[in-house]
Amino acid sequence: MEIFKPLDNLETGASYFFRRSEVIQGNIANADTPGYKPKDLVFEKELEENLHLKRTDPRHMDPSFPPVRFRLVNAQDYSGYDDNRVNLDKELAKLAETNLMIRLINESLKKEIGKLKLVIQGR
Repeated sequence: MEIFKPLDNLETGASYFFRRSEVIQGNIANADTPGYKPKDLVFEKELEENLHLKRTDPRHMDPSFPPVRFRLVNAQDYSGYDDNRVNLDKELAKLAETNLMIRLINESLKKEIGKLKLVIQGR
């Protein structure tokens, strides 16, 4: 149903950021493991590669989107000793950003549920 579409979108975002948080925490936990290569969960690149919008006017956008997929990749931009490529500062910054997004999605979910309550109550 269209009324639940915002909740579905927020659920997709939440599952991405929860999963990404787990991946980042795994990187941090393995910061001292020799030969460990950090991983990341990408969504934005996957979306850009699969999203082909058609516009008939520069102000119009095609609202159809492909199914959302997340892809686990090895991070390429790190270098460290022992062949361990975890940059703790970068990982902590990504974790903070991810936690902020989880909080934002949580607040958005509360607002959407509040709207549904108003609809159910008939206000």
